[in-house]
Amino acid sequence: MAYYVPSEELRNEIVIGGSRFIATLAPAFSVEVARDFIAQIKNEFDDASHNVPAFLIGSGNAVTAHASDDGEPSGTAGRPALSVLQGSGLGDVVLVVTRYFGGTKLGTGGLVKAYTQAAHTVVSVVPRAEKVMAHRILLSTPYPLFEKIQRLAEMLDGEVLGEEFAADVRLTLRFQVDKFESFEKKLQELSAGRISAKIVETSEILLKIT
Repeated sequence: MAYYVPSEELRNEIVIGGSRFIATLAPAFSVEVARDFIAQIKNEFDDASHNVPAFLIGSGNAVTAHASDDGEPSGTAGRPALSVLQGSGLGDVVLVVTRYFGGTKLGTGGLVKAYTQAAHTVVSVVPRAEKVMAHRILLSTPYPLFEKIQRLAEMLDGEVLGEEFAADVRLTLRFQVDKFESFEKKLQELSAGRISAKIVETSEILLKIT
């Protein structure tokens, strides 16, 4: 199932009641990567009052979620940040909201609002990519059909990964899973059934949203 992920790391800062809230968000494709990122931010801001983490690994029904208040009153920091992630449509995402206390206590309601707002500052503007399943395929074509197959692949958003020129042209292509069937059908029509594509790998890829 396709879903959106951050395509890059992003950081934004806001000031509320004299306290600085620095939100840093990044893609994370495993729990280990997320925890390493959290450790990195805590090391970078080791003099901060709090470094509040939240992450979602995976998406939909197959998601691992985590959040911590990191010393803030229970339920006022980690859960609000996680709620923003859960409502963002993103998966494979990690967020740390760093707070430098500014001398004014915000109260539990004020903290919930502040951490929610800080999380929104990055979630709402981070560039996104779509995570989809794709087939890597191999095929061999005679030279007269080479350019026609190239155009067919381009029409169906296929990506040419490699070309080898010998007696025939050996092509390595990649297609989103939901577009491969159309390519295969049109390839059979184009070649009168003489050329078939072999799937050699199916994996997840990222498509940047423009």
